Amino acid sequence: MDTLSQISLMTFLVFIIQQTNSQLVVNVKNRGGDVVIETIQANTSNDVVQLQFQNTDGTIVHQLIDYKSEAQIFRAHVLWEEEQDYNQNKPQVLCFVTRFNKNEFISADAMSKLRQKNPTAIRQPEEERPPELHTMDTQVYQDRGGLISPHLTSTCSDAGESIYTKESDVRQWARVPGRAGLMGTVQKLYPTKYQHCHLVEDATKPCLCTYSITVGWYPCGLKYCRGKDSTGKYVSYRCGIKTCKRHLSFDFVSKQKMNCLWDEA
Repeated sequence: MDTLSQISLMTFLVFIIQQTNSQLVVNVKNRGGDVVIETIQANTSNDVVQLQFQNTDGTIVHQLIDYKSEAQIFRAHVLWEEEQDYNQNKPQVLCFVTRFNKNEFISADAMSKLRQKNPTAIRQPEEERPPELHTMDTQVYQDRGGLISPHLTSTCSDAGESIYTKESDVRQWARVPGRAGLMGTVQKLYPTKYQHCHLVEDATKPCLCTYSITVGWYPCGLKYCRGKDSTGKYVSYRCGIKTCKRHLSFDFVSKQKMNCLWDEA
């Protein structure tokens, strides 16, 4: 059997056993050498991929990619710092919503076909993407967020007013037929009017906060190889995935410095 036929047979066998939901568990080392466990789940019915992990400081990061709406949601569940006395003991939830380019992540269908060969292995990404800085100059009204993505309201249900996006992204989404009302789902903020939080002394004053997220491993693209088909002709076929690491920083207006205590340095 030629190489292409073998690949085609394997692809077919994987296809007939796949389910609507599939999940990978991946072990990744962070910069400090600690192992972070990522869970990646694909749902082909909703055309959604979700990635979740917990950092060593207890913060839980959840990324949801909605291919139909061309939106991705980053939700951070941040634990309160016990040594800080600001009469607050509840975790803080932040949500950042940006437009999603389809070349940033493999499709939900391709993701659902991946299978775990060695779940205990420590994975290393093949490529580290350039750092991304997003200035979130717009706040999303929680009760209207479903117009951006039907998954936003449930994903960010406990974020309250801390759901942020970019006006430029909202305008791009609004160009899609049937979504012209999107501009009414947001409120414009003006980040340039505020000092960075680490420069503000009064913990009750608003300021410009930066929150960073590092996704240590994710399937960012497909690999293609060349082989001969049954007629001896050279053709390209899908033969694997490319993996990447991603670092994102989000600038947003925090109503009080006490809600941005990580941004002291």
